[in-house]
Amino acid sequence: MTVLVLLMPIFLIALPARCRQKPAAAHSTARLVRFRNALPGVAYVGSKTCAECHPDIYDSFIKTDMGHSMSLPGEWANFGELQAPVRIKHPKANRYYEVYRRGSELYQSEYELDAEGGEIFRDEHKIDYVVGAGANGLTFIVRRGDFLFEAPLSYYSRAKAWDLSPGYKQGDYGFNRPIPADCIQCHSGRPQPVENTDGRFKNPLFLELPIGCENCHGPGALHVEERRKAAPLAGNLDRSIVNPAKLPGWLADNICMYCHQGADARPLMPGKSYGDFRPGAPLTDTLAIFAVPFDRHSPPQEPLLQHFALMSLSQCYLKSGGKMSCITCHDPHHQPAANEAPAYFRSKCLTCHNDKSCMVPLKVRLSNTPPDNCVGCHMPKQSLREISHSSLTDHRIPARPGEPLPEIAFHLTTPELPDLVHLDAVPKSPTRPIPPVTLFRAYGELVASYPQYITRFNSLLDLLAQSENNNAFILSSLARRKMNEGTTESAAAASDYFQQAVRAGSTDTFDIEQVATVQEEAGRTQDAIATVIHGLTVNPYSPRLYRLLAALYISAKEYNDALKTMKKDLALFPEDSFIRSLLKKAESGNAPGPPGTK
Repeated sequence: MTVLVLLMPIFLIALPARCRQKPAAAHSTARLVRFRNALPGVAYVGSKTCAECHPDIYDSFIKTDMGHSMSLPGEWANFGELQAPVRIKHPKANRYYEVYRRGSELYQSEYELDAEGGEIFRDEHKIDYVVGAGANGLTFIVRRGDFLFEAPLSYYSRAKAWDLSPGYKQGDYGFNRPIPADCIQCHSGRPQPVENTDGRFKNPLFLELPIGCENCHGPGALHVEERRKAAPLAGNLDRSIVNPAKLPGWLADNICMYCHQGADARPLMPGKSYGDFRPGAPLTDTLAIFAVPFDRHSPPQEPLLQHFALMSLSQCYLKSGGKMSCITCHDPHHQPAANEAPAYFRSKCLTCHNDKSCMVPLKVRLSNTPPDNCVGCHMPKQSLREISHSSLTDHRIPARPGEPLPEIAFHLTTPELPDLVHLDAVPKSPTRPIPPVTLFRAYGELVASYPQYITRFNSLLDLLAQSENNNAFILSSLARRKMNEGTTESAAAASDYFQQAVRAGSTDTFDIEQVATVQEEAGRTQDAIATVIHGLTVNPYSPRLYRLLAALYISAKEYNDALKTMKKDLALFPEDSFIRSLLKKAESGNAPGPPGTK
């Protein structure tokens, strides 16, 4: 620990006079610049088209972490530095994972050993995509048909070692953990996820692999067309392409918040998908970001995707009069090297502060390594509980370690929304009501961890049951609530709701299972089989549905189809010990059906 860090508790940063002003009540929207490519319908052109006229900016950007946020394995710059082969054992299961190379390709496999050390199964997959630039680490994706799944091993840069991917220590997911649309949208340039499915993508899966120019500037077709024609500008600003530096701070921050502000709930607005967001338009038009109000006794413990929320509670932000934004300190087109970063960000601090702002003696500051490092004390790295071996910068910019949250942090709710903080609400504008279905989804995301929201969840569900009676999500929620009541009458009502949900288009595996189970119990086995087969068209990598289908075929005494289903299940999910055991019995004549049925 440096001398400077030890001295920090007794010294405060002195803010220059131009920053010592009352916190801005809210950002003004009066000077909002309307960029025409923020409107729907403008086409994308890809970053390489931008590079034709902006080669220097493009060459600088592609060297940043965002510029190579996702890549093909053979194209990843440091591919050869990854240690391989490596074997990792799951701490809670008798499973092993390996990563290894075959020529220019990278593979991962999962396998299990019997008591004699022989392999019970091995599931091997070629790595198709590398996620991350390596700042904290790398995660890997495998493709199975039109679906993308996370690989079980990730590489962690700080530890310089392979370990289980995030979440895998809590569960044995193998190669069956789908990549959701909200995650891939921020790790890639222009993915094409299929709406209302889990892990399925259109072809091609990506129209641009890494994050590119249009992620922050919006679609470029209008700008390219007008500039190639040398069309005259209407005024002194080109409004055919978003320039974040010309936006009000809050609206520029919305662009960053889309990926750099997680929260307790991030539901989409009705009729919207993640790909609908356009830089230059309010983020809340596409999705709402909600946080549980801060508790004086339980402040946020880690900075995982809390960049904007924490920055907005810093004294730097509060006392800037609304002038500070993400791009005050970050230039998305340029990322300083690690050894350049302390001086680079110190220069950003000195745009508001000066050498006398810090009351730690200059001699002490200069004796540290690196010397005079503002962010080392005021934006320390914090370890992440959810992602092993990783850390992120604390953007609250505390003047001293342990500095409490400012009083304003406990007054962020509104009379219209007294129990949640709407982080991406449009500031200083007439309050726009949040659609009930969006709020309902938010409370639905929260109730498991915050039981105090169950009353609001149920009241909104009752409201929406009247107005959204053909909404698959609402019908499924009604079914689950009835199921939890535990009475004969509620079970019958739940069954009816599940069937309505599936008819309304639900692709949820649980909903499909419930409908098939009800049909089977009513003696309609062929209907149940048809329901599961339909479910497998939208969830072709669901081991639960294959198990259910095999059981239904056995119930219908269609043993050949049952065997085919079990064999297909094991071909897709060789780790499925239940089906492996059942198939072994069936082939030996010990399972239901004619002996020796093949």
